[in-house]
Amino acid sequence: MQKILYTGACSGIAARVIEKIKNDYFIYVTVHTENELKRVKEKYKNEKNIKCFKLDITDDLEQIKKLDIDILINNAAISNGGSIINMELEKLEEVFITNVFGTFKLTQMIIQKMLKKGSGKIINMSSIASLVPMSFIGPYSASKASITNLSISLKKEVKLINDKIKIVVIEPGFYKTGFNQYMFLNKYNADFREYFDDVIDKIRSKEVFIENYIELKNYKSIVNKIVKAIKENNPKTIYRAPFIEGIVAKLYVIFKK
Repeated sequence: MQKILYTGACSGIAARVIEKIKNDYFIYVTVHTENELKRVKEKYKNEKNIKCFKLDITDDLEQIKKLDIDILINNAAISNGGSIINMELEKLEEVFITNVFGTFKLTQMIIQKMLKKGSGKIINMSSIASLVPMSFIGPYSASKASITNLSISLKKEVKLINDKIKIVVIEPGFYKTGFNQYMFLNKYNADFREYFDDVIDKIRSKEVFIENYIELKNYKSIVNKIVKAIKENNPKTIYRAPFIEGIVAKLYVIFKK
């Protein structure tokens, strides 16, 4: 039975992926906080193929060294909203420390072991926001663009050594997980209002439109892509969902100015 290490696995999407694969793989379900750990331990307490533990990908990864991982799913991520005009640089740094440096610190550790045994798969969760940057979530968009680009570079490098090791990128669009709402709302502070106080209603109305009419409550499309990436022997390099947002993203890349 192949072993999966799934980081940041407390979200609704991750839970649905795990539900679909839990009988076919042994899964290390990892989360960031004690409260999250309590929730997942309770959720999976009767599952013989699941082990839950707390993992901070920006900190000591000593506990990972002893694990034999066949598939790594890098899902852990954070976001700090705000304007690039006057956002505290510490907030920008925090996003990159987790989303980029944390992700690839763990990736390096796992992939070096995969190269020794001659097989494995890395699945990195990026975002359609990596292709279509939005106002006030620039740090998140930029971090996800870095993940996509570093992953593709890694794929090309690894292929020169062993083409049995697969590198995959997943780029989800807008799904109603609560993450987008947090990302939108955590920017409304005094620094933000210094420049945007007069247009806050306009900004917020756009976000509400996304929440009400763009975000999907049904996770099926993205869950199916992730499961396919896990199970396929020769997966695509990039999977995007939902379909229409993937098309819009491609058109944006072609016609952006």
